[in-house]
Amino acid sequence: MALPDPVTLAHRSALRSIARVVDETGVPTDPAVALRSVAAQLREAGVLVITGAGVSTDSGIPDYRGPHGSLGRHRPMTYQEFRYDPAASHRYWARSFVGWREMSGRRPNPTHYAIAELEQAGLVSGVVTQNVDGLHAAAGSHNLLALHGDLSRVICLVCGHTEDRRHFDIRLTAANPGYLEQVRLDPTQVNPDGDVSLDEAHVAKFRMVGCERCGSELLKPDVVYFGEAVPAGRRERASRMLADASSVLVAGSSLAVMSGYRLILDAQQQGKRISVINGGPGRADARVDVLWRTGVQPAFLALLDELELA
Repeated sequence: MALPDPVTLAHRSALRSIARVVDETGVPTDPAVALRSVAAQLREAGVLVITGAGVSTDSGIPDYRGPHGSLGRHRPMTYQEFRYDPAASHRYWARSFVGWREMSGRRPNPTHYAIAELEQAGLVSGVVTQNVDGLHAAAGSHNLLALHGDLSRVICLVCGHTEDRRHFDIRLTAANPGYLEQVRLDPTQVNPDGDVSLDEAHVAKFRMVGCERCGSELLKPDVVYFGEAVPAGRRERASRMLADASSVLVAGSSLAVMSGYRLILDAQQQGKRISVINGGPGRADARVDVLWRTGVQPAFLALLDELELA
């Protein structure tokens, strides 16, 4: 793939971000102490929760960097590849056409519901999620920002028209009769970005449809790819949510991507308490006040008990 020089540089930067290895840098807090500390933090209310892929793994959606993360078998496509290589975008849509229906069938798990319950109880001020699966909204979170977008929408990169993904899927199905029946899908191999591995023969058979408004086939899921900037409006809203919060709780995220890590750096500058609940190492572990090294779901169930909300 030949890319213009500035695009090539952005692509290489995205590849470095994808390949970033997050090592253990923090000292985990004693689990009993961590439970009491995070419960006390929530009792003070006004907590901004920042979530990552580890919140959705119990819904059957893999994370990127965990022990069984998708990076072990699949490198996500960069924005530069998708935007400037027609063969790459065609391959993505063929794979996503198959994988999306598995992703769209996933349901919230107890962690999503626990976070929504904490918000309803007035303890959580809002949720900034790095996930694109829509499960926080499905669980009932209200003051919610999907920082990296949502797979349920498709956007045209030429005219900006957006389309509901389910409607888009109907159009793709009509253009590809019998296609899905030809593919044997292992549901465990669906990637966090909604696609699956397909052989080249099936990719070649796939037929793309165009934008409803302008006809362009340069359509993209309305999510932020590696190598793509978070829209300014979302960055500004995240900053406002952080400014309005009394403290921060990170759940299920290594914060390997700068858009999430930046919120922690800003919270630290603002002198706000920061706690982390995560099963593996994170980029900000050495900077936080409480590092609860545990599974996300059992931690939130324990917090509901401790707070007498269960």
